[in-house]
Amino acid sequence: MKFTKFLLALFFSITFSNNAFSMDTVAKQAIMIDFDTGQIILEKNSDELMKPASMAKLMTIYIVFEKIKNKSISLDDKFIVSEKAWKKRGSRTFLEPGQNVTVSDLLRGVIVQSGNDAAIVLAEGISGTEDIFSDLMNSVARELGMKNTTFRNSTGWPDPEQNTSARDLSILSTNLIKNFPDLYKMFAEISFTYNGIKQGNRNPILYNNLVFGADGLKTGHTEESGYGLTASAQQKNLRFILVLNGMTSMRQRKQESSRLLNSAFREYKKLNLYLSNDNVTKAKVFLGEMEAVPLVVKQNVSLLLNSIEQREMIVKAIWNEPISAPIQKDTELGKLLIKVSDEKTLSFPLYAGKEVKKQSFFKRIGSTIDFIIWGSVK
Repeated sequence: MKFTKFLLALFFSITFSNNAFSMDTVAKQAIMIDFDTGQIILEKNSDELMKPASMAKLMTIYIVFEKIKNKSISLDDKFIVSEKAWKKRGSRTFLEPGQNVTVSDLLRGVIVQSGNDAAIVLAEGISGTEDIFSDLMNSVARELGMKNTTFRNSTGWPDPEQNTSARDLSILSTNLIKNFPDLYKMFAEISFTYNGIKQGNRNPILYNNLVFGADGLKTGHTEESGYGLTASAQQKNLRFILVLNGMTSMRQRKQESSRLLNSAFREYKKLNLYLSNDNVTKAKVFLGEMEAVPLVVKQNVSLLLNSIEQREMIVKAIWNEPISAPIQKDTELGKLLIKVSDEKTLSFPLYAGKEVKKQSFFKRIGSTIDFIIWGSVK
């Protein structure tokens, strides 16, 4: 006879009047995700079409980083400044027409100074024209899974057909950090000087310890889009990616991004419950040479939980017991269930941690009699 066995472990349930920690924002579009897992911490109109403004330059940077990684170009290569790049209005690196500028300087011109001229020089240096480069931008966007994004230029300059979403920018930012960790360090540089003109990084969270661990990414602003920011910060084993757009001023952008990131680091904690092959519990075995078989997880069980979820979490293992021998190692025998809220329960398979062979014929007879008479499992 088989019955279902539950094991309560680790945490007890505590009832709160509000069972979910939540954050809200004045931004029109927003998303915050955990870098490691992609878990969404904050979401508001995250798939709504919006204008990227200079945050579009993140794709220009991504493509250049990729070309450097695959050795198509190097940081020491030089691109010539065209008349088109030199004449471009808006934020500038103050390049001179006909100059040969290193890719390293052009990247810092885009990343730190948000230079439209530098972005165009990079686009023309890689693809010949900015229009052809924008086709490459769209191709890479599709590869990354950016479903709501269309690029029309390398700078984010207003164009009726140029759109993105907060979610898409979070995807792009995650891939920038993950795929190019060494080159990504440029985003943390506070200032860059070119042609004798020093300009500070436009990313507000890099300054005055507003957010401990802040190290990138990019601001954006046009009259149509409002003030936006794609930001990242890391503290210990946590990194969050934040995208905000549609704010009314630089001050609001600065305050809101700092408030949300600091709140996330304060409220959330990563709990490493089990490592791969850790024993979770034991299950009784019927007619086996061993009385019990260890039940193990085959993956790391790590959860990002807010302060309320940490206290309300219930961990439970479930399996059918007794389990009849023979049992092959790594056979799935049950599940580890983790309830973190009324709406969210996570499930992880439990496997046999050891092989259990069947008893000899005469031992099986005795074990069967014991089970029938006394209900005991041996």
